[in-house]
Amino acid sequence: MIVMKFGGTSVGSAQRILNLVARVRERRERRPVVVVSALAGVTDLLIRGARAALARDPASDAVVQEMQARHNDTIRDLIPAGEVRNRLLAQVEEVLAELRILYTGVHYLEELTPRSLDAIAGMGERVSCEIVAAALQQADVPARALDARSVLLTDDSFGRAQPLLEETGARVRENVRPLAEEGIIPVLGGFIGSTREGVATTLGRGGSDWSASVFGSLLPAEEIQIWTDVDGIMTLDPRVFPGARVIPKISFDEAAELAYFGAKVLHPASIKPAVERGIPVIILNSLNPAAPGTLITAAAPGAEGEPRAIAFKKGISVILIAQPRMLMAHGFVAQVFEVFARHRTPVDLIATSEVSISLTVDNPAALSAVQADLASLGEVRVISAMAIVSVVGRGFVRRSGLAGRIFQALSSVNVVMISFGASDVNVSFVVADADAERAVRLLHREFFERGQP
Repeated sequence: MIVMKFGGTSVGSAQRILNLVARVRERRERRPVVVVSALAGVTDLLIRGARAALARDPASDAVVQEMQARHNDTIRDLIPAGEVRNRLLAQVEEVLAELRILYTGVHYLEELTPRSLDAIAGMGERVSCEIVAAALQQADVPARALDARSVLLTDDSFGRAQPLLEETGARVRENVRPLAEEGIIPVLGGFIGSTREGVATTLGRGGSDWSASVFGSLLPAEEIQIWTDVDGIMTLDPRVFPGARVIPKISFDEAAELAYFGAKVLHPASIKPAVERGIPVIILNSLNPAAPGTLITAAAPGAEGEPRAIAFKKGISVILIAQPRMLMAHGFVAQVFEVFARHRTPVDLIATSEVSISLTVDNPAALSAVQADLASLGEVRVISAMAIVSVVGRGFVRRSGLAGRIFQALSSVNVVMISFGASDVNVSFVVADADAERAVRLLHREFFERGQP
């Protein structure tokens, strides 16, 4: 049994859905469970409509119309006239009727809560799983759409919900696994779930990968396939540097670091459930199915101490806290982190000196409140518009000279903060947003292009 997850670009049009059907048919003997994102761009469209409704902008009506046209056109291109097509068109209208009600509520209340936004943002997956299941059936592949909200149970952290694995495992064993064992392909929307009380939630942007990994770990699957629009995990984002190379095999630890620090191939949390069960993950390109992809396993070949890839993440804020009398005092660091915990704001990097502590965060939502609470502990300064650059590999702490090569390559770039030694697979540092692309190109030249023709 395998899990096949297809992102938005893989379900972006009728032709791409037909390509998806072909990939699933090729693997029918492996009893696939299919997880799909919303059609490309739909989640952004839904959120834009919600923002418009909040502003009492009639553009929210245009969003509903665009949603209807987009999905209805896809259905008509895929499914011939008849009962199945009519059923799908009716399901689209049913979801859009609910969307109109939600937009109207946001409009009149002039309030868009995280709970309301989750209900709105997850509507694309509710429709896409039905369309994909029908397309599979049209190709004589037994399939059934399942509402992921009735399978994936989460807490009520709306916008960033955490899966409840024990309860979800029971639902997977009851509703998903029996279908796959019978040769019927379950098709579920990724990214969405619900609380125990049935309130819609989402796992956050990019959460379809996480959904796939959760389902894969609970089945359990022999392999999780993430079908995207690139040939695999690369030495650098090819949109920044077209000469980046695919990494054939990489370890779970390396992939997790790359995902967290900006590589956009995987959701940062998606590796964890697979790691815990030792399930290999393979990244494949639905637009280039002949490409071998990248295999992620517990261990991977490659010399220790040599970088495998470079990632970067923009939109970072650096928080500097200075308090000469209290920094090394008992409990000071605990007080600092208690502030971040209270505001549910994760910290990416940390560096300390005798008189200050520096941290980075990528969630600006609670930044003002965090800064206000930290002011009681010392002098606080926030530097915005920064970027984290990460060099990822294995065995870094046992390799002499690596840091020298990194910072020699970056001699023309101002480095604001360095984190080295906290992880054996990652050297990270902070530069200005405006310098991020130049920094990663310099590093790629140093570690991946020397000696190349």
